[in-house]
Amino acid sequence: MNINEVFKTDQLEQFLQDWSEATGLAVVAQDMNGQAFTKEIGFTDFFTKYARESEEEFKKFKSTSADGVEICTTRLGMLEFRCDITLKGQKIGVVVGGQVFPNQMDDAQMRQGADDLGVDSDDYLFLARKVPVRNEQAIVAGAKLLRGSLNSMAEYMYQSNVNSDTVDTLDEDVSKAVNLIREINEKSYQLDKIESKQNILSLNASIEAARAGEFGRGFAVVAAEVGKLAVNSGEINKSIKLSLKELTATIKELESLIIK
Repeated sequence: MNINEVFKTDQLEQFLQDWSEATGLAVVAQDMNGQAFTKEIGFTDFFTKYARESEEEFKKFKSTSADGVEICTTRLGMLEFRCDITLKGQKIGVVVGGQVFPNQMDDAQMRQGADDLGVDSDDYLFLARKVPVRNEQAIVAGAKLLRGSLNSMAEYMYQSNVNSDTVDTLDEDVSKAVNLIREINEKSYQLDKIESKQNILSLNASIEAARAGEFGRGFAVVAAEVGKLAVNSGEINKSIKLSLKELTATIKELESLIIK
């Protein structure tokens, strides 16, 4: 299962936006292939221009791991976190973020960092001053809160989708049952007419057999059998109608549950 099978991009982006504004940390959600599922939220121009790290860089500088949250200090001194989004114990995606300095960097350190990269020190310093400052404890706390919230959201949305599919299937089955009831009712009505004709046929046959006397004895046997057939048809028809009545009541009860 992948993150796009559980979350809608716009809904997840709105949640991450609110979380980013509350914590001052950058964040982006990625799918199982490492591709961005949401836009990058809260990332500074300093990160975009100078500090963007690859998965290999993260693994290289990874320093701590606590309660499912990995923290690393990047080569430029920024703190970054990563944690998995899981559903029923299975990983469906990952959130990456942080991108803050652990403490206030002085100008000399910043200019030295610019020299090490071979970039314009004034621009580097200007953008670095806009990067939020958060210690590692604050990042771990924020990431753990995010991880727990996303996992709970994933469970809720998954169950909602499952229940919705179940209701849709039940609704479809109820519709089929209603149509079947109508079809059986129509056939039962036709059976009523056949039963009536059989009774009339049996009665006429009995009259004709009586008129024929000794020669009508065989005809009387046929008339009797037709009469029995009419009776049996009537009993079967009553049974069908009783079953239909019970089935109709059950269908109505199911329909009321769907509406609720």
